[in-house]
Amino acid sequence: MTTEAKTAIITGAAGGIGKELARRMAERGVNLVLVDLKREAVLAVAEELGLNETNSLAVAADVSVEDEVKGYVQAALDKFGRIDYFANNAGIEGPMGLIEEQSVDALDLVYRVNVRGVFLGLQHVLPVMKRQQSGAILNTSSLAGLMGAPGMSPYIMSKHAVIGLTRVAANEAAPSGVRVNAVLPGTINTAMMRKIEANSGTPDAFKTANESLTPLGRYGEPQEVAAVMNFLLSDEASFVTASLYTVDGGMVAQ
Repeated sequence: MTTEAKTAIITGAAGGIGKELARRMAERGVNLVLVDLKREAVLAVAEELGLNETNSLAVAADVSVEDEVKGYVQAALDKFGRIDYFANNAGIEGPMGLIEEQSVDALDLVYRVNVRGVFLGLQHVLPVMKRQQSGAILNTSSLAGLMGAPGMSPYIMSKHAVIGLTRVAANEAAPSGVRVNAVLPGTINTAMMRKIEANSGTPDAFKTANESLTPLGRYGEPQEVAAVMNFLLSDEASFVTASLYTVDGGMVAQ
């Protein structure tokens, strides 16, 4: 354990954005607790980034299960003694379909991960940071948290909910010196975006349409989102809380 180093938990750490955030935070010398559904996946990320047992911990957890959330929080405290940064990042896209075509089971699945998972993370990390009287939390919402689009009602609803949770948490945490913000990626080159394209039924047309709606004319890259996240999870953003940061190539302006 490196007592001087700060510690971050990243959920969804095996995904494209989570891995790139881990890379940037590792470069800063931050101890990393990498959380995802499969431990093998986060161990592979740790190996790729050159992390070791001294400065990292790989944890398998389902963010929608309270005992498993408690588990990754306690594991971080047992190994590193504190939690300075929390990237509440895990999420899923859910199925495509009109509202009347969506099943309640699909809605519940998306909400379990994207809303319940974010809520549970806040519920169990905030008390740690409040006791420390310091810390920064970043929830991953989406441009879908500000907009509507046909065929993605569960996902869009869930990402709107994350924005509401962020605003409540920021207000509740501020008196303890804890900051809470949200990042809102647009169309980003990740495995999740490949699934959304495939689920649309016309992947190439879906991609072309999204690029045409983006003033910068292209998809973003995971590292471009991670750069903004890395800033918000640092002392450089010490006066930033309750903020929503879009990383969308200007699509929100359309």
